[in-house]
Amino acid sequence: MEIVVAGRHTEVPEKFRDHVKEKLAKIEQLAPSAQRIDVEVSHERNPRQAGIAERVEITVVDKGPVIRAEASADDRYGALDLAIAKLQERLRRSRDRRKDHRQHTPLTPVDVRPPAPAEEPPAPAALGDVAETTLGDSPVVIRQKVHAAHPMTVDDALYEMELVGHDFFLFVDVETAQPSVAYRRHGWNYGVIKLDSPVAIRAVTG
Repeated sequence: MEIVVAGRHTEVPEKFRDHVKEKLAKIEQLAPSAQRIDVEVSHERNPRQAGIAERVEITVVDKGPVIRAEASADDRYGALDLAIAKLQERLRRSRDRRKDHRQHTPLTPVDVRPPAPAEEPPAPAALGDVAETTLGDSPVVIRQKVHAAHPMTVDDALYEMELVGHDFFLFVDVETAQPSVAYRRHGWNYGVIKLDSPVAIRAVTG
């Protein structure tokens, strides 16, 4: 299993890289099929954020859904420990869910095809690529990333949202083929917003 450690707007010393790899070596027990673990370390320069200045984000790239955890603290080692604790809990949840799903019949896959555009659109960014652009002459920076998507149920979307630790999750509804977003409200309450977009759905019968 490959472990990649990178710094975002900060330097990551070799000593910390070795520490990360040593700590994450145990993760393989919870994710034996994991292909790679990406670790991003960033530093908040704002002195008002000194208590959470160091941020660590860990992403497990597996055959199944992406599992991610992040945490912030006043030092990198503390942020790493917090992120690993979250990651272990989500990996255990994913493992338990896979066991439960073996007893259920899989959903019928669908083929979601948007209408052909009138003009040739610009080439999309490659999967996993991150691009940062500024909004005109303003200091606003927009970070864009392309993810692979496949139709899923609302239940699966909420499950994957919890695995990455986000407050929202974009997905394509397997029943309606509508682009949708699930989001967290309060406690264990969630909401789902769907776009009424003209797309063609064709069930794959095999």
